[in-house]
Amino acid sequence: MPLTSEPLRKLGFLTIGLFDEADPRRGHESTLEIIELGEQLGFDSAWVRHRHLQYGISSPVAVLAAASQRTTRIELGTAVIPLGWENPLRLAEDLATVDILSGGRLNPGVSVGPPMHYDHVKHALYPGTADSEDFSYDRVERLLDFVRGKPATDFSGVEGFEVFSDSVQPHAPGLGRRMWYGGGSLRSAQWAGEHGMNLLTSSVVKAEESEDFAEIQLSHVRAFRAHHPDGDRARVSQGLVVIPTDSASPEQRAKYGAYAEKRTPRTTAPQGPARMMFAPDLVGTSAEIAERLYSHAAFREIDEVAFALPFTFAHEDYVQILTDIATKLGPALGWRRAA
Repeated sequence: MPLTSEPLRKLGFLTIGLFDEADPRRGHESTLEIIELGEQLGFDSAWVRHRHLQYGISSPVAVLAAASQRTTRIELGTAVIPLGWENPLRLAEDLATVDILSGGRLNPGVSVGPPMHYDHVKHALYPGTADSEDFSYDRVERLLDFVRGKPATDFSGVEGFEVFSDSVQPHAPGLGRRMWYGGGSLRSAQWAGEHGMNLLTSSVVKAEESEDFAEIQLSHVRAFRAHHPDGDRARVSQGLVVIPTDSASPEQRAKYGAYAEKRTPRTTAPQGPARMMFAPDLVGTSAEIAERLYSHAAFREIDEVAFALPFTFAHEDYVQILTDIATKLGPALGWRRAA
């Protein structure tokens, strides 16, 4: 098996946190248990997706606040919070609070653009201002400013018995350096670099200069680092769906294979008017997956990953997949569990 020039330094995973409408607590508990398991297995980070008006995590910041009290070491991230649903000032307060509670382990990932199905939800989300809301990168800049301690008001001081600050409180030192942008285009990769963020490469990208997923993702990594103050040292995390089968049962292997086969057609060519390219799911033994990753152009230039768990699997499937990633795939990629 070939070796990369740099071993995998940080091993993470991503979960969507699905739940049954009739029993939402069980689904949220499952997510927290999976994060606890991740810490026990030595993972460096656990990330949660964000879903509104669906049966997935609608409030990742709240879920990670709970996770921060059930773990002590693992980094906790969002991949990603769509800022079109958020007020940057209020979100900055929530992020800072959870970062303080976690002991400086929060890694917020964000993205921009109008909320999904905006025409159907805009009157509930932004009554009176729906047609004037700004969903551009300016929304991220506002969040970054607040997180990094820039004033949010021109009023501060003492009023009666109350003391007021002109910046978001609590202030979480270091959180500004742990802000991530989830990008799927050259423009977003460049913008994230110019603004000193970290980059979460997406498993869905725009087919702009190529129709080869790995080549497109590689171009994003290089564009990001070319515009980042830290250059080649700027942090990039790669996100792909990875399903090792080393300890899977025959029934699980059949389920995993069927899942990937159903999703394969969308990976063969750009999809829709936006020409979106989807990454193939990687299913097989850890040795087979490692071989495919070593041949992946973008993987060869990163040293952090947040492997995505499939959306619709059972809790026991996630336990098997995470265990194989931590004990077999990670070491095959040069990763070593922290002491």
